Amino acid sequence: MRINQFIAHAGVSSRRKAEDLIKSGQVKVNGSKLTDLTYQVTGNDLVEVNGQQLRNEEYVYFMLNKPRGVISAVTDDKGRPTVVGILAGVKERIYPVGRLDWDTSGLLLLTNDGDFANYMTHPSHQIDKTYIAKVEGYATKENLRPLTLGMKIEGQKISPARYKIIRTDKSKNASIVELTIHEGHNHQVKDMFETLGLPVQKLSRIAFGNLNLDDVPAGKYRELTHKEVKELVNLAK
Repeated sequence: MRINQFIAHAGVSSRRKAEDLIKSGQVKVNGSKLTDLTYQVTGNDLVEVNGQQLRNEEYVYFMLNKPRGVISAVTDDKGRPTVVGILAGVKERIYPVGRLDWDTSGLLLLTNDGDFANYMTHPSHQIDKTYIAKVEGYATKENLRPLTLGMKIEGQKISPARYKIIRTDKSKNASIVELTIHEGHNHQVKDMFETLGLPVQKLSRIAFGNLNLDDVPAGKYRELTHKEVKELVNLAK
């Protein structure tokens, strides 16, 4: 495994930042300062970053049903609950794949596999992500039509999406809409509905690629099977 990948896999930094650590002399292999960015780490090598020994973890993959009010982060300087905190029993140094807003619930992946995380989050890989949104206003085929055509949000072109109107309630001026996208820009779903004049009141991600939350209650998690991980990677490729 290449040294920058090894450092990233150990949860220290991204691969790109790992190269900066090497260039600045903060990485040692077998007691000697490393300068070769292409160095291939073997099972016998002792790798240290700033004096801390790194260990090569096995890759792990989890699916969490994130509750509202939890931050999609490893730690939080304000002391708020984090998704990694929910998985406190996991010994590997995992991190969330992408993010869900603190007030958005639903399916979130966590892993220590940087390549997998990139496959899942890069827009070019077009992994479907399905949400259920409770919006203010009366949703119709007419006012939701721009979703299927591709929209511009803050000057950025958004790919066409698929939707299904689940329920509308004129008396409460509210609607429930299922929306499937394959991108994951910050606040994208909220911004899409806001642009249509249907501000989101409540949002949950119910599916990610071939995964859904049928067997994972709110606030709980489970490890993905080898088959599920392979299917997700194949979808991305």
